[in-house]
Amino acid sequence: MLRPIRETYAGQRYDDLLVGLDVADDAAVYRVSDDLAIVVTLDFFTPIVDNPYAYGAIAAANSLSDIYAMGARPLLALNVAAMPKKLPLDIAAEIIRGGAEKAREAGIPVAGGHTVQDDEPKYGLVALGAIHPEALTRKGGAEPGQHLLLSKPLGAGVVTTGLKQDKATDEEVAIATASMMRLNDRAARIAHEFAASAVTDITGFGLLGHSWEMAKSGEVGFRFHFDDLPYLPGAKRLGASWTYPGGAYDNRSYFSPHVRFDPSFEEWQQVLCFSPETSGGLLIALPAENSAAAIAAAKAEGLDLRRVGEVTAGPDIEVVK
Repeated sequence: MLRPIRETYAGQRYDDLLVGLDVADDAAVYRVSDDLAIVVTLDFFTPIVDNPYAYGAIAAANSLSDIYAMGARPLLALNVAAMPKKLPLDIAAEIIRGGAEKAREAGIPVAGGHTVQDDEPKYGLVALGAIHPEALTRKGGAEPGQHLLLSKPLGAGVVTTGLKQDKATDEEVAIATASMMRLNDRAARIAHEFAASAVTDITGFGLLGHSWEMAKSGEVGFRFHFDDLPYLPGAKRLGASWTYPGGAYDNRSYFSPHVRFDPSFEEWQQVLCFSPETSGGLLIALPAENSAAAIAAAKAEGLDLRRVGEVTAGPDIEVVK
């Protein structure tokens, strides 16, 4: 009988593997010395926008987001790519260029990588970062009474599905693309400056899925205020017309036992909260007394950081109007 992966390769078997498969977190962390740990992550996916350069940049930003969520400083990256044999070389080059220029914006080189042939394009990065072992921002650590802040609007998965179904406008797609291309470096810096106790990035499991991972790890609960959740232009309109990626229903099925909605919610609003994100923002739990100052500091840097809820005694995720 095969043993589960987490049991077979549990992190506690290796003294210097600070974060591994034994707990859900955003990246692996290995302690090199008392004052240095290496943070490593890998992410890639198929195209979600039509522009190959933007696709490459989004995939790179998404990969680097795990490094920022852990509080680390990126050091370098490697390409991971699968390209169809018949894909024109100029399109493949634009994907790689988009990733390389996004990495350059983060201040790091793409130092190599690996490419294979496949029927559908896939692209992303292996990202490597560094941090002091005691400075990690993990998923666990949120405390009751703390505020929850979100650094990017939600709805990227809905808008990109709208693009595939010819339901999203050019302007909606352009705004969603710009949001997905934006690095989470400033949000990570503000989280550190204002004593965040827990951080994660919102990606494939959506707001509620990743929130549940944070709450479970910290043995707390979260309360979100739906009217305070920022959404990309078009996201609510598309959600109301049931334009969702398939992952929204998977997330709802898996995480709904841990989520309670106010009875006034319509069904489409509930599904919207479960919808997957791509290269989403950081969800940050920090002391309530630091919340206003963190939002003001973010605004001074051109970052729209929003308070979206608070940490409760738990144990579930609650969504209210």
